[in-house]
Amino acid sequence: MDKPVVIETKSLYRTLVRVALPIFLQSLIASSLNLVDNLMVGSLGEAELAAVGLSVQFFLIHYGVMFGFASGSAAFFSQFFGAKDLGNIKKVLGFAVSFCFLVSLFFFIPAMVFPEKVLSVFTDIPEAIDIGKDYVRIVSLALLTVSITVPCTAALRATQQTAKPLFISMVSFSVNTILNFILIFGHFGFPKMGVVGAATATLIARIIKLILILYIIFVRDNILKGSLKEFIWIKALATRVLASALPVTINEAAWSLGMAAYNAFYGRLGITEYAAIQASSTINSLFILCIFSLADAIIILVGQRIGMGEMEYAFALAKRLLRIGVFVGIISGALLILSSRFIVVLFNFTEVGKQYTIWILMIYGVFLWLKVYCGLNIVGVLRSGGDTKYAMLVEIGCVWLIGVPLVFIGVFYLKIPVYFIVLLVHVEEVVKGLILRRRFYSRKWLRNLIKGF
Repeated sequence: MDKPVVIETKSLYRTLVRVALPIFLQSLIASSLNLVDNLMVGSLGEAELAAVGLSVQFFLIHYGVMFGFASGSAAFFSQFFGAKDLGNIKKVLGFAVSFCFLVSLFFFIPAMVFPEKVLSVFTDIPEAIDIGKDYVRIVSLALLTVSITVPCTAALRATQQTAKPLFISMVSFSVNTILNFILIFGHFGFPKMGVVGAATATLIARIIKLILILYIIFVRDNILKGSLKEFIWIKALATRVLASALPVTINEAAWSLGMAAYNAFYGRLGITEYAAIQASSTINSLFILCIFSLADAIIILVGQRIGMGEMEYAFALAKRLLRIGVFVGIISGALLILSSRFIVVLFNFTEVGKQYTIWILMIYGVFLWLKVYCGLNIVGVLRSGGDTKYAMLVEIGCVWLIGVPLVFIGVFYLKIPVYFIVLLVHVEEVVKGLILRRRFYSRKWLRNLIKGF
């Protein structure tokens, strides 16, 4: 009989501090500054906040595709790193950047040329389209930078260089926030640009982020540094990466489209209702995105153990990290509920808008632990072992067969208040959680992706 795997607690927490803490801080900074940005735009009025929120939906779909392919590639980065194979890490990175850049062109062209058409997919409110069209056109240029920064960030994290993306994000997000303050309100002699100022600040910050990442990898003495030839992939490796990463890309794209569909339905409810959704989502992300840094840690740490051939240890480690995630999710959900009334007053909302926001935040808080459990399984556990097709089917099935139909019925037929519609969304999380628990204990997700290289 095999001896039970023993995971030394102190060693695990030291590793999490080294690997996950910088990712956590990066997410915290991003969420906090995103909240500040929304407060700045929200101070202009509910219409401006709704317009920016609807505009961002298109870019979130694009980011979902970028994150999906980078996340699928991260399993290879981690497993190759566990096998101490830096050469193939560079080949995977070269392939990931090429793929992401090509896909970004298909998003960039319509956003630059037809911003009104893009916005009309998400709302039929003329005021929101008129305010948001310039935002979409300006930020479209940032799509091309994201196609490079996202896979490069994934490679840095998977090779346990998590402090470097943290530094880059601190600089980038700080620049974004400072420029928002200057350009939105017209400080220090600059004209008051409003929503256009927010878009300009975002574009400049993304360009700075790209420059910093390229500098750290290719100018400094980094383990990912190499000649152009080293980043040219071979067909066999590219095929295997595609087989694993493409389902993740489809997963993230379909999930992002599902979230965009939710927002398109919310956008039909009215300015006040959508502004409440936008504010609530921003506040919720402040809590949940930080926890999801643990998903990156799972890919990195569990993926390395799989690459080393230590399957039992990988399973036990994933189980421990899931438990930590659920515990933190329960605490964070309680904090979200308790702080909701204090945060909402920061927005320049009507009393009705504030009340909507509070109720939505309470629903988010109650279900936060479950959302974390599902997210850590899909983004962390299943992807670390390359079980991406199953993860894709679960994610897409629950969003499009349960969540989207329920929200559609709630908005267009039941015509219930916005907070009850948000409650309907979480039915998908319940079903998803039950399916994922069964898959985890089946151990079918434990796969060595790099065998043969």
